[in-house]
Amino acid sequence: MTATSILSIGEAMVELSTAGQPELWRLGIAGDTLNTAWYLRRQLPLDWQVAYFSRVGLGEFSQKMIDFLNAEGIDTAHIGRDPQREIALYAISLKDGERSFTYWRDTSAAKGLADDPEALAQALQGVGIAYFSGITLGILPEAGRAALLAALQTARRAGTQVVFDPNLRPRLWSSNAAMCDAVEAAAAISDLILPSFDDEAAFFGDADPQATIARYLGCGSGQVVVKAGGKAIHYGGAEGAGLVDGLALAVPVDTTSAGDSFNAGYLAARIAGDDVAGAIRKAHEVSLRVISQHGALVR
Repeated sequence: MTATSILSIGEAMVELSTAGQPELWRLGIAGDTLNTAWYLRRQLPLDWQVAYFSRVGLGEFSQKMIDFLNAEGIDTAHIGRDPQREIALYAISLKDGERSFTYWRDTSAAKGLADDPEALAQALQGVGIAYFSGITLGILPEAGRAALLAALQTARRAGTQVVFDPNLRPRLWSSNAAMCDAVEAAAAISDLILPSFDDEAAFFGDADPQATIARYLGCGSGQVVVKAGGKAIHYGGAEGAGLVDGLALAVPVDTTSAGDSFNAGYLAARIAGDDVAGAIRKAHEVSLRVISQHGALVR
């Protein structure tokens, strides 16, 4: 791997989404960090490598995930295989464009993605950007979370930029306190945080986006961009502070992957040389296109 590479770390699942007809479902492969990797691959020049780090099983649907990523140009060399567990499954339900999810992930092979420290270190070696989320942390046992954060901290010291989306999902955690503690521990070893304000207000009690920025900078992160569901986006940190307002609004068809695609659009624009505000505007345009159609991955 080279410095012009991104490693996205997390859980990919079989996705069932509406196919536009009653009782007809469409099968896909998705998951928050995978979605971001997919959108990155479609926006970055070919001299950038986009890779995915996870763990899957040996069965048919696990192989479908591997085949899908390979076909989409996403490197699968560091995806481990588990002889006992399989890829997880989730279904998307929609009401007025807002999504809710039903999961079957108790036996997900991805829960063991950090069990091999040597494989994790090898995957991170020389990577330009490492990307992970609060969902990545939430599926892992405590020892796995500690191993992942230690590996990311080592990579950061070696020059890798660490990017983190808190993506707060309390159902994955034993308590809200455990979730918040783990998220702030991750923020402490991250260069860029991409939180969503509604989640931060709900679980951390932040009064406004500036409070979210101040809290994460206080944890030790370098830069924070606070997503706000189409409202004004605040940012702050080592590259300056500001507000991006006047963003176009749209009635969503399906908000699945809105934040994941925003993250990809933001990173791709920064890699292309845009400043923070310009990258935010481009990222918002990407997410608008994504929420106009069904499913996590919109071509």
